[in-house]
Amino acid sequence: MQSFNPSSISFTDAAVSHFKNSLNGKPESFGIRIGVREAGCSGYEYFFEYTNEKQEGDILFDESSFKIYVDSNSFEFLKGSEVDFVSTGLNQGIIFNNPNAKVTCGCGESFSIWYAKGKDLTASRNLSWGCRIWT
Repeated sequence: MQSFNPSSISFTDAAVSHFKNSLNGKPESFGIRIGVREAGCSGYEYFFEYTNEKQEGDILFDESSFKIYVDSNSFEFLKGSEVDFVSTGLNQGIIFNNPNAKVTCGCGESFSIWYAKGKDLTASRNLSWGCRIWT
């Protein structure tokens, strides 16, 4: 069991296994980029994509057999998060358990956060901390 670290991002064994399996057949240099971008009805959404290069300002998480890259802006939104892979019935996907997320939209694909000064980006109340990306 991993302990909570409010200044980093943790990845469950299930998430690491999922990312590793998704990289099968890709060149050895490929890794996963995860991040946050402005989108959706709540303000922001999580994303992940394949990459084979580190960009300036990236924070690197080395999972021994592959690398996970997070840009420094996204890292500020993701600090303290746990990235997990879950299967529920016929659905499966990556879930971000993000203590900074204060509201998710009805479909669960976008979220808003609290700024450091304590102001919510969408002036909404705390409803949920998780967000799923179904794969």
